Amino acid sequence: MGLTARARRTGASLAGAAVLAGLLAGCGQGDGNGKAKALPTPARSRDTIGATAPTPTNPEAVEKAAVLAAYDGMTTEQTKAYQKASKKGTRLEKYATLNALSKIDLDLYRMKEAGTVVRGGIGHDATVTRLDLKATIPTASLSDCVDLSTYQTYDVRAKKVIRLPSAQPLHYMATAKAERWSGRWLVTDIDTTQGGPC
Repeated sequence: MGLTARARRTGASLAGAAVLAGLLAGCGQGDGNGKAKALPTPARSRDTIGATAPTPTNPEAVEKAAVLAAYDGMTTEQTKAYQKASKKGTRLEKYATLNALSKIDLDLYRMKEAGTVVRGGIGHDATVTRLDLKATIPTASLSDCVDLSTYQTYDVRAKKVIRLPSAQPLHYMATAKAERWSGRWLVTDIDTTQGGPC
């Protein structure tokens, strides 16, 4: 079942994707100007969690908002990690489990090896598509339209921006899963490899 309200948030990439692993590592061509530009981040269409505060009489809406808040928190902390190619000083563990964190760690390792960091940002337009509150461990599924319109990979060694591959869509679908552990939602998995353009 879908959530009609959407959470739009600028954050870092969804880790674990073949496409973004290449982008983060710096595959592609430089733009030739040799400088990193401070880019605006994709605007949020609306702050859904605050704008559609669910009432206590609608527990499903409360849980969906909590799922989106956890996902939003994770992507926000990913931004911090990818902008410096390190998760030191972030709160990723507050929002994601070991499985999701291992994908982020792999991205960060590839970035360090390639000498790249993220400039600009990645927009997220996430929706809760499935919610099972009756399971022993409540679960949720999300879909996310990822926006790369202000994303840049920056080569810190060569001091230049690396352009996106020409075939890379600027908007594409990703999915995520979450579970409620001890009363709080955590992102358990991220997949950006299966969706098409959005």
